[in-house]
Amino acid sequence: MTKIFDPKKMIGILCFLSISSISAQTILNGFFPQQNEFTFATSYSYKSYDNFYRGTTATESNPMGMGRISSSIISAYGEYGVLNWLSTTMTIPYVSTKNDQGVLDPVQGTSQVEGVQDLSVFLKAKILDKKFQNATKLAIGGATGITLPVGGYEEAGILSLGNGATAYDGCGFVQITTSSNIFVELQAAYSLRNNADFEVPNATMYSAKLGYYNKWFYAHAKVGIQNSLSGFDIGSQEFIDAGGAAALPETEVDYTNFYFDLYVPVYKNNFGVSSGYAVNMNGKNYDRASSFSIGLVYKAN
Repeated sequence: MTKIFDPKKMIGILCFLSISSISAQTILNGFFPQQNEFTFATSYSYKSYDNFYRGTTATESNPMGMGRISSSIISAYGEYGVLNWLSTTMTIPYVSTKNDQGVLDPVQGTSQVEGVQDLSVFLKAKILDKKFQNATKLAIGGATGITLPVGGYEEAGILSLGNGATAYDGCGFVQITTSSNIFVELQAAYSLRNNADFEVPNATMYSAKLGYYNKWFYAHAKVGIQNSLSGFDIGSQEFIDAGGAAALPETEVDYTNFYFDLYVPVYKNNFGVSSGYAVNMNGKNYDRASSFSIGLVYKAN
């Protein structure tokens, strides 16, 4: 008999795909693995953009006349069920970013930068899991984690792989799942960021997700928002005085992104294929990028 796809066993990977495809967000979702279950996944993402938000103004080009910029990202992800209500996750990406026209980064002096980016480790706990008489389920939980810039990359410059900050994140979620397998999930997070060389702004992050699953597939659509709590605008006098492109980690980066992710089990509940698409809808000091991703998933009981 064909096994029915259990989202609690495999669905964490979809959150991972969203993270890999366009921007960093907290690794959190309302589904938990069972105790001793382990999931490993790899993904490839491609992201590109040729215009930018200078402050809140959408421009028709990237800063410093850089033209189109593209990134290829290979990521590895793991999740382990410590207990039925407690799990841990880890993700690490390898990123290659380049200017497609060969224009040199004004700070780094090269048209391509690549390397390991940031290692993220999180611990997620279920606080409440309640099932009502109509089979609707309510789940409430939270997570805490740390992101470390382990790749030794240069933070400054337009082609930089990241802001080089150590981030301490705390987040919570509420998820409601109906008897027809439609679910809604809301989450909020705070990210405390520290860099010895730059004043990287702290940020709040929010997301709303609508999804559906059955034995053949899982899919969700999500809107994710980041709001930086300080920083200056690209092109402002403050930005110029701070060093221009050399001070990009200190800018106020805000965005609203849309994500659509899909997972299809291939063999029982042990192997599957995932894919995702993401696009920036609005931003501040942020690229107007779109991206796609594809991944392979393996789960061991």
